[in-house]
Amino acid sequence: MSTANLHTKSYSNNDRLFFLLNPNEDIAENDPVRVVDAIVEGLDLKEFKKLYKEKGRCPYHPKMMLKIILYAYMNNIYSCRKIEKVVQRDIHYIWLAAQERPDFVTINRFRNRVKNEINNIFTQVVLVLADKGFITLDVEYIDGTKIESKANKYTFVWRKTVEKNRVKLQEKIRVLLGQIDDVIAQDKAIESDKVDFTPETLTSLITELQDSLSKEPQPTDKEQKKQHREKKKHIKELEKHRDKLGEYNDRLEQIGERNSMSKTDPDATFMRMKEDAMNNGQTKPGYNLQISAENQFITDFALFPNPTDTLTLIPFFNSFLDRYGHLPQTAVADSGYGSEENYRFMDEAGMAAYVKYNRFHLEQRPRYKPNPFHHDNFYYNAAEDYYVCPMGQHMTRLGTSHSKTASGYCSENARYRAQNCKGCPLRCLCYKAKGDQRTIEVNHRLNEYKRKARELLTSEEGLKYRGRRCIEPEAVFGQMKFNMAYRRFRHFGKDKVTMDFAFFAIAFNIKKMCSKIAKQVKNGGNTPQNGLFLTVCRILPHEYRIFWNNPQKSVA
Repeated sequence: MSTANLHTKSYSNNDRLFFLLNPNEDIAENDPVRVVDAIVEGLDLKEFKKLYKEKGRCPYHPKMMLKIILYAYMNNIYSCRKIEKVVQRDIHYIWLAAQERPDFVTINRFRNRVKNEINNIFTQVVLVLADKGFITLDVEYIDGTKIESKANKYTFVWRKTVEKNRVKLQEKIRVLLGQIDDVIAQDKAIESDKVDFTPETLTSLITELQDSLSKEPQPTDKEQKKQHREKKKHIKELEKHRDKLGEYNDRLEQIGERNSMSKTDPDATFMRMKEDAMNNGQTKPGYNLQISAENQFITDFALFPNPTDTLTLIPFFNSFLDRYGHLPQTAVADSGYGSEENYRFMDEAGMAAYVKYNRFHLEQRPRYKPNPFHHDNFYYNAAEDYYVCPMGQHMTRLGTSHSKTASGYCSENARYRAQNCKGCPLRCLCYKAKGDQRTIEVNHRLNEYKRKARELLTSEEGLKYRGRRCIEPEAVFGQMKFNMAYRRFRHFGKDKVTMDFAFFAIAFNIKKMCSKIAKQVKNGGNTPQNGLFLTVCRILPHEYRIFWNNPQKSVA
């Protein structure tokens, strides 16, 4: 076909000057970028003022920076360099930034600058959701997941190994002091038989040995020179031991109550991840992320160093209380949170605890048969405080034992013992311990909490909450890891990791709100051009609706 009659619009390679007249015309009225713009305009950013100096070059407006970062997180963009690129190329980001172009250094500096204040912004967004009816903050579904840290997986430090090496080093120091032919060293070696060395005591000892060595006359014969060299060598070895001892002490201080830590990220703890490709139980540095969800919105979050969920519930509820000023009326969680300490906290707080215990699912199986030889299935006479074994023998109470958890909670266990099990035909089925008197320990308070939890979980309300638990926090984790590709933290340190997830949680909630608004519009039969616009106008204060029609941005 001939191209002689082909007609096209004029195009000149030499004239590539473009002028964007009105980007508002190129963005649809139902675009989520408008929701981000309107919500951020309605936030209170008073705390951000103290982060800026009155003198110097004018910074970018914090609202503008917050908008582009949140919108980037909504679109699975977490790198500052990638955010810089889209701000220059994508019309949605250009519209949010009012054609300003912050570079990646400025974006990263802003994130680190607001690492404490961003937590308050998250709270404000959740309160907006609660005020507009998306959530109630009365029913909270709690669950946790482990997310890998940015630290290298081969930078582990184990507490037991450090403690063992520290004990060996103390012994090496004692042996070395015994080898030094000096009165000061000999005295210190004798004094340290019962007391451990510290870097400070070793520093003072090294100073005394160096002073003593400098005051000695210059060696003349070969034997004296040899002894002089030996003393210098021992002092150098002692300095190395001192530095190593200080390193061990620092490691133990950084580890704290944990079992491990990472050298590159001291706040991260080594724990087993579900995303174990080799399925060999390999540990990786990470954080235990705890969230509470309602209607698939993230209402609260916290990061913990311990890999188990049992000890995280009470601190997490305290975080919820500090954030919103009240505790939820109903708590729903799996069996990982079912401990006496947690049940007691929720009971004293007046919460309805739909929290499973470890054997709940086993008891609900149709073919479940209770073990008649387990002490939980023994008959208990509460009036006279004794148990009856399967053979009808009374087990009288001996006393009470106490045990402490890792958090310091003290539980009471009542001890009961049978009178005589010798010659019992059921002896081999009843217990395997030595002796002719079986002893059992029973936690009456925990059994009462389990009974209450069983009644709640098997009720009509309990069945409803149990059915929704698997689609509340689990759905959030699924969307977070697979849909939004947020599977690993990108910062070192707990404070920066918390900051990064706060940005993500805000973006997640806004994205979820846009999805629900679009669904409401679809079910309500509104047109896509006006439906989202009208819905957002209803949920936002009147003074912020003008930004939809006149999106002028003010940057300092």
